[in-house]
Amino acid sequence: MTQTAKPRGPDPVADRLLKGSVKRSYEPVVDIDWDAPLEDGKYFLPPHILSLYRTPMWETMSEEQRIELSRQESANVLSVGIWFENILDQALLRHLLHNDPGSLHTRYALTEMGDECRHMAMFGRAIERMGAKPFQLRWRQAIAVNLLPKTFRGTMLWVAALIGEEIFDATQRRVVDDPQLQPLIARLMRIHVTEEARHIQFARAGVRRRVAESHRIERIWVGTAQGLGGLLLERLFTNPAMYRRAGLDAREARRQALANPYFRENQRRGFAGLAEFLEDTGLMRRPSRAMWRRAGFL
Repeated sequence: MTQTAKPRGPDPVADRLLKGSVKRSYEPVVDIDWDAPLEDGKYFLPPHILSLYRTPMWETMSEEQRIELSRQESANVLSVGIWFENILDQALLRHLLHNDPGSLHTRYALTEMGDECRHMAMFGRAIERMGAKPFQLRWRQAIAVNLLPKTFRGTMLWVAALIGEEIFDATQRRVVDDPQLQPLIARLMRIHVTEEARHIQFARAGVRRRVAESHRIERIWVGTAQGLGGLLLERLFTNPAMYRRAGLDAREARRQALANPYFRENQRRGFAGLAEFLEDTGLMRRPSRAMWRRAGFL
């Protein structure tokens, strides 16, 4: 049976975010100077957030090797961002299929999807501009990525959006003004932080609404399954391919990264705000807490 569109009603969050989008949105094609030369000696991610920072391997690397590692880690993060925003747009389209197309909720969701499409183009162009190559999904990952949008429904849709947005956002906010950062990446981060702030508010409002309306079984399921995000992100953030492209022993580099207290501290700082929100909404349960801890985010 075909579902009917939900009736229109007041949505102050969507209304505020729509007005904010009109006042402050970006078009990366013209808002980034793509022709500006890269600056010699600048990093593509600040040294202190690189996965190998202060490890024994780091101490043996030259400055040029460290900058190259930052190039590859940045390209990896941007590639992951493209994958996630693709998944999110697909899931949002499914979510909106039977919703009222004239509602404030739908109008903002479509606005967010437009932002995400521009972000994907921005990330892809940045990878090319900084002289790197995008990282591709392995076949198992490709299968998962094609299935995930079909599973992101209800509360899980909004929690998944937060997992993909808040950790990156928190890290970008800490480093966007770092003087060691390439101006191109700093500008990209400022654009992304500004627009992601609205996306995070929308997703958090979606979580609160769904938690208030959903059955206890759904809350238990989401509160348990969301911990898988931590295990996935740990793997993606220590992608062996990026170490290999930087000319390092990939297996040893990943081993040192996973044992690196500086890397773990960056993970915990990035997750702290989201962890608090999940606790407050009752969506951090014992199994998910254990998975986030195992992955180094708690």
